[in-house]
Amino acid sequence: MRPVINRCAPCSLDLMLSQAASEGIVFNSLQIRLCFRSWLPGMLSVLLGLVPSASSNISTSRPNILLLMADDLGIGDIGCYGNNTMRTPNIDRLAEDGVKLTQHISAASLCTPSRAAFLTGRYPVRSGMVSSIGYRVLQWTGAAGGLPTNETTFAKILKEKGYATGLIGKWHLGLNCESASDHCHHPLHHGFDHFYGMPFSLMGDCAHWELSEKRVNLEQKLNFLFQVLALVALTLVAGKLTHLIPVSWTPVIWSALWAVLLLAGSYFVGALIVHADCLLMRNHTITEQPMRFQKATPLILQEVASFLKRNKHGPFLLFVSFLHVHIPLITMENFLGKSLHGLYGDNVEEMDWMVGQILDTLDMEGLTNSTLIYFTSDHGGSLENQLGHTQYGGWNGIYKGGKGMGGWEGGIRVPGIFRWPGVLPAGQVIGEPTSLMDVFPTVVQLAGGEVPQDRVIDGQDLLPLLLGTAQHSDHEFLMHYCEGFLHAARWHQRDKGTTWKVHFVTPVFQPEGAGACYGRKVCPCFGEKVLHHDPPLLFDLSRDPSETHVLTPASEPVFYQVMERVQRAVREHQRTLSPVPLQLDRLGNIWRPWLQPCCGPFPLCWCLREDGPQ
Repeated sequence: MRPVINRCAPCSLDLMLSQAASEGIVFNSLQIRLCFRSWLPGMLSVLLGLVPSASSNISTSRPNILLLMADDLGIGDIGCYGNNTMRTPNIDRLAEDGVKLTQHISAASLCTPSRAAFLTGRYPVRSGMVSSIGYRVLQWTGAAGGLPTNETTFAKILKEKGYATGLIGKWHLGLNCESASDHCHHPLHHGFDHFYGMPFSLMGDCAHWELSEKRVNLEQKLNFLFQVLALVALTLVAGKLTHLIPVSWTPVIWSALWAVLLLAGSYFVGALIVHADCLLMRNHTITEQPMRFQKATPLILQEVASFLKRNKHGPFLLFVSFLHVHIPLITMENFLGKSLHGLYGDNVEEMDWMVGQILDTLDMEGLTNSTLIYFTSDHGGSLENQLGHTQYGGWNGIYKGGKGMGGWEGGIRVPGIFRWPGVLPAGQVIGEPTSLMDVFPTVVQLAGGEVPQDRVIDGQDLLPLLLGTAQHSDHEFLMHYCEGFLHAARWHQRDKGTTWKVHFVTPVFQPEGAGACYGRKVCPCFGEKVLHHDPPLLFDLSRDPSETHVLTPASEPVFYQVMERVQRAVREHQRTLSPVPLQLDRLGNIWRPWLQPCCGPFPLCWCLREDGPQ
């Protein structure tokens, strides 16, 4: 007779299975039921621990989401991406504890279009957040252009799903449409419950830097017009006094008056820019105009901590949009002179410290394990931010080109780090093509929302790739625009494990042989200073990520097949585009006094309304 188990305690699945296999044990029904009740809870927990994270409650979990975006940071500026002379331990820690993307691509190489694509999951050309005349970002806080109100941001969807949503830091996607207080493009009209930061962008002109985005150009234009009108006035006076020009005193007086006004304008334009664009807002209220630059970093950190504490019971979405590392590289005194890379390096290391402070707050509030963190930059580092032999822009590692260039990797390849302890595998590195636009569908679906079906969404859900349940990115093709002009495209040929890059247009570097457009603020997208390639330039990024070896029909057997496939994909993509108003063209991108935000009677825009978060 075969033995029979006559007790259930201690009862383990391992014992039952081993005895059944080796001794042919027979279990009666009561014993089976008792044992089943005994080991089921523990076994379920073991099984759930073994199941990939994609199925272990992710479908029902609603994590907190913390998005960290640097401004103008080069991918080569971070230790975990190969820099061994810049100290970025906190960002590196995110990569050690999470997933690092090495082929993470921005949808544009300048901030306004890139950030529009990030928030909407759509190429900026679809929303009209591009220009066709060289105005590649929003030029003024008091301009009418901005992210259209009919665009759907991930913040809007998450807010509808019950998330507390906040944006702290830089916006630069517009403010007003018809009046100085309509705030039609304001973050609070795009799904954020809370906003604290700059409605525009930190820039060199905020600190009267020699590296100027618009002050120097405006001063030169005003001085030129002053000289013209002064010459006209003097000519009219001389003609009047010598009776050679029969003219009344009226045009003389008016030309002289306008000359004086233009001279005064050229003198005060720098101060006017500081007051017009360099300000802080809390929700719809201006709190500092102009802003106190040395106070900005501690105020932003206080605001982040306050938001996390208020919303620690979640779920929340917080987008921290750093003012670092854009010129004028405002850096606190205790970081000045501490890096090996001058003021730019000091600013990078200060930003990394800020990341560490934010991570410490998460730990103190018990939010670490329930929060998905994402770190990136809006585009590559600026190579043209250079004075003499001093570089004030980022380093893009092995990649060619930089900020403002439509297709070269240095302007569009950015850091991409995700961390979610206990869910995403630690120390994972993924080399598949991904995009900043992918954050949109990823966070929407994590929050239990639905990706809009009434418009084209160019981003792809990253979660299967991050979890390791998918081997390849869902991106087969990615388009690379410069303003509204398509400069390049990449094809991820999955079956071959190859990523091809085709350049249709490239900027002409200056001087000849240089790697950037020195002498300009940024490389152009069209005109005489770009080259149209026929046939297009072809690179194999899998073997040549630095884009140094142009492939030809003689050197690449599948040259024509690759070209035909990429050009067909471009045609298919272009058929999905619909005409929309261009928000950054001249009409939407010139300063209008009646749209200028001002905390007093215009033009007396000066206030200091608070010293910390509310």
